[in-house]
Amino acid sequence: MSELQHVDIAIIGGGMVGASLAALLPDSLSVALLESFPMPAMDAKIPQYQPSYDARSTALSHSSYAIFEQAGIWPLLRQHVEPIQQVHVSDKGNWGSTVMDHQSEGLEALGFVVENAWLGRSLLHFLQHNTAVNFLCPATVHQVRPQADGAEIEYRLGRDDTTPVRKLTAKLVVVADGARSQICSSLGIHTNVTDYQHTAIVTNVSTSEPHQGIAYERFTANGPLALLPLTAQDGENRSALIWTMPSDIAEPLIDAADSAFLAALQDTFGRRMGEFRRVGQRHAYPLMLTTVDEQVRRHLVVLGNAAHSLHPVAGQGFNLALRDVQVLANLIADGQKTVRSAGDLTLLEEYQRQQLLDQKTTALFSDVLPGLFARRQLPLVVGRGMGLLALELVPSLKSSFVRFATGMRQHSGGGY
Repeated sequence: MSELQHVDIAIIGGGMVGASLAALLPDSLSVALLESFPMPAMDAKIPQYQPSYDARSTALSHSSYAIFEQAGIWPLLRQHVEPIQQVHVSDKGNWGSTVMDHQSEGLEALGFVVENAWLGRSLLHFLQHNTAVNFLCPATVHQVRPQADGAEIEYRLGRDDTTPVRKLTAKLVVVADGARSQICSSLGIHTNVTDYQHTAIVTNVSTSEPHQGIAYERFTANGPLALLPLTAQDGENRSALIWTMPSDIAEPLIDAADSAFLAALQDTFGRRMGEFRRVGQRHAYPLMLTTVDEQVRRHLVVLGNAAHSLHPVAGQGFNLALRDVQVLANLIADGQKTVRSAGDLTLLEEYQRQQLLDQKTTALFSDVLPGLFARRQLPLVVGRGMGLLALELVPSLKSSFVRFATGMRQHSGGGY
């Protein structure tokens, strides 16, 4: 393609958040997607699906399903997802538990678990076949420079530092390059970091009993443990494990022999799914809450983990980011009707105003919940048990909680 010089919107970061925004933006806008990894070859009909036992996964809430369905992405994506029919919440060693069921809420599923590789390939396939998005990848962004009527991006194509520096101007630059964003740092946007001193061990496990579409959230003294249902593979019952604990406790488990790891997991989780038989490659992630002081400036918006990276409890991070994406895309589309630039500051401030409560509430929920369940003082233990019992006995209370957890508290008509 000839060298691009100007677009309406430039998205830095072609991961799940950046690609989702590109897919939801109006076709009338020119869009460039700058990504540091090479773009996979375009598939003729459907993207290649290469199942891997060790593939990492994301739990999509019902609101995320609705967003992808409205955008036309869901028919492709759903070919390799596993529905969550129930969510079982318990407090290890203490009384009180609750079960949330999709039928009680009148939903097809409470959510869906999808392998990240399939989600990424589906989004890129959709962009390649259904949009006019310009892909600039692999690309390294060196600088974003504000201008009077937009912003200028300096970047190199390829991974060779000797290639020429190119320039691209845009009315709106979207920063979606991940947590602790280098672009944000270079622009003087401060990142607030709360280090939990905990680590999440993420892996896949096999069990002797099928998961039956149940997701488990088990709170322990060391931190929450989640098991998410995955599609079976080669006759094995698979689940995705997200196990959080203090970093000094996690360190020996990360490199432990499989038998020792599975024994520790069995002791912590119990035998609701029978025997843990196999564990895949383990990944360790230090847990931090990060937020930026500024999400919007004139001609600039920060999205995804670059804007807010949350504790993984209840799987809220990507789902919150996708709600952000939809609200921003809708406002940009409305702005086109009134000939308002995508980089207009009043438009971007309206986006932040609309999403601020959702962001703060979700971040607070993800921040407070693990600590609340980790405390073992008797009054708190009793209070938690009563809270879980109340959810079980009061349908309206449980329904409100489900609507919060699935991102539907403001959801209506297929959009958030």
